[in-house]
Amino acid sequence: MNLPTLTEGLEAVCREDRRVFYINGTDEKSITFNELYERALGLLSHFFDRGLKRGDELIISTNNNLAFVDAFWACQLGGVIPVPIAPGISEQQCDKLFRIYRLLRNPFVYTDHQSGARLRAFADQVDAGPEYKELKNRTILVENITDLSRLATPWRPDTEDISFIQFSSGSTSDPKGIVLTHRNLTINIADIHVSTQLQDNDLSLSWMPLTHDMGLIGFHLAMLLCGTSHYIMATDTFIRRPTSWLQIASQQKTTLLCSPNFGYRLFLKAFARWKIEELDLSHVRLIFNGAEPVSASVCEEFVSTLEPYGLKRSAMAPVYGLAEATVAVSFPPLDNNYQSIRVKRDSLGLGDPIVESSVENSVEIVAVGEPVKHCAVRITDSEGSLLPDGHVGRIEVSGPNVTQGYYGQVGSDGNVVTTNGWLDTGDLGFIKCGLIYITGRVKDVMFINGQNFYAHDLENIACECPGVEAGRVVVCGETDEKTGMESIIVFVLHYGETDEFQSIASDVRRSIGQKTGAEVKHVIPVDHIPKTTSGKVQRFALQSAYAKGEFADLLVEQDAQPPAEDAQNYSEMEDTLLDICAASLDGVKLERHDNFFEIGMNSLKLVEIHELIDQCFPDQLEVSDLFDHPTLAQLAAFLETKQSTS
Repeated sequence: MNLPTLTEGLEAVCREDRRVFYINGTDEKSITFNELYERALGLLSHFFDRGLKRGDELIISTNNNLAFVDAFWACQLGGVIPVPIAPGISEQQCDKLFRIYRLLRNPFVYTDHQSGARLRAFADQVDAGPEYKELKNRTILVENITDLSRLATPWRPDTEDISFIQFSSGSTSDPKGIVLTHRNLTINIADIHVSTQLQDNDLSLSWMPLTHDMGLIGFHLAMLLCGTSHYIMATDTFIRRPTSWLQIASQQKTTLLCSPNFGYRLFLKAFARWKIEELDLSHVRLIFNGAEPVSASVCEEFVSTLEPYGLKRSAMAPVYGLAEATVAVSFPPLDNNYQSIRVKRDSLGLGDPIVESSVENSVEIVAVGEPVKHCAVRITDSEGSLLPDGHVGRIEVSGPNVTQGYYGQVGSDGNVVTTNGWLDTGDLGFIKCGLIYITGRVKDVMFINGQNFYAHDLENIACECPGVEAGRVVVCGETDEKTGMESIIVFVLHYGETDEFQSIASDVRRSIGQKTGAEVKHVIPVDHIPKTTSGKVQRFALQSAYAKGEFADLLVEQDAQPPAEDAQNYSEMEDTLLDICAASLDGVKLERHDNFFEIGMNSLKLVEIHELIDQCFPDQLEVSDLFDHPTLAQLAAFLETKQSTS
């Protein structure tokens, strides 16, 4: 591929023998590349009718993948700037869309009825008033556009024109839109083609959301511009039935797959419960592992589990990338088994030379490949000086795939992403024998179940709870080295008795859980919060103390235990729901008035429970209803009302 813009790339592959397949549950729909082009031009005419002009922004927020792709390409062909945003069921996700809307210059919104209803409910809750009215007047609903026969005239962009704005899945209180030009994208996509030896007879399958760079760029744009047919699977379909991912891969003989670490864990858990005998993965050429830290043990378990079904060990391909670098920074050499090394834990400090070790108390780190052709990588110390191979330092990248800044901030002092042509990724790692290894992060971000959570966002939510004040709460992440799974630990400054802290801990867990869908593992009272002389919180000091077991005697029991209730007091609906929930809670006791988020449920667990409830009460419940009715009693009452009125 040697094309300067996405528009020219699409026009070059408009053919009837290549298709995009959309899978949503048991439903499947496909369109040819040529139909995609015409549908986009048909939708563009409606956008123009609604008043969009070249240079305006369009927030695309819908779980309908077909509608998303149509809108994205309509924007490309019309010079409108698409802004993909994940539709959310949590308060924080809805608030993020409002914050992004305020950052844009002349935005419109393209969404579906269901996502729009969630926004309206959130706006009513926070009393958005005139702001929501303005947003509503600029909202275009997917369901209201059915005729795409009137085609608009396509526009020809320049290579340095903005293709789209990529808001990462991280900070919500201060979201930053990464500016990606056509040149950023086409160069990085060309590198992906070379690094993966992508052919037009490959066939890919992805369940990653199209609002994620791996889902949109890696497994739609890169495939499309190579003329490769590809499957786009609804993320909800995978989350509800993880085994369906590889069942479809087996049935359709796909050659390229992808998932972050949490997706492999989710699949393995489901696969252990529901074995699939009819599975043939011998045609899978590459299965990428990226978007969050790569766990060596999860890689090994996944490959070992599926080798009997034909999956080649060399297919597992750990990769590294970030949104500011478009998507791809490094890919492993093809046809090689993934590589890892064990190093001493105490040799991973910034600037330290790694010390390889085979002893039990070492840590295994997976190689994530070598830099793609147009992206340079270097390792520096805290002062920006180069470090030799085998030394841990800050990972910096440079190249034409790297953004020049954040939307609305490009060229402003202090807001330019790059310094001296190099972008500090915020990740720590080292290079050995040409391969990159990631050891940790400088930035305060946690990867949990495929989402990024910034510490300061979670701290702001915690501060809304009684007894918690700004500057007196610290959020850190804890990583389980065996599973690669990260957990949230909250430290709160507290001078009273430990037993008085129980209500504060429950409030913090509930508030963070309900507003973000993330699970808090522990809320810990501390008598001081370590800070630098300049007043900056030293998160690492608290993380280190926690890892050493210094808080073992202070760990607060997170479950708020109400008085035991007599089983005969439960209604028939509550009994039914209790049995359903018990199948997913792994032994955790659930009482009628327990808040789901206080007993350790996260958004993935709620999706699993929703799937089980839906089997008993089809089409009676949305996942979002579990957020709105987060106790057994409330959910039972809601379902009883639904049944009586249906």
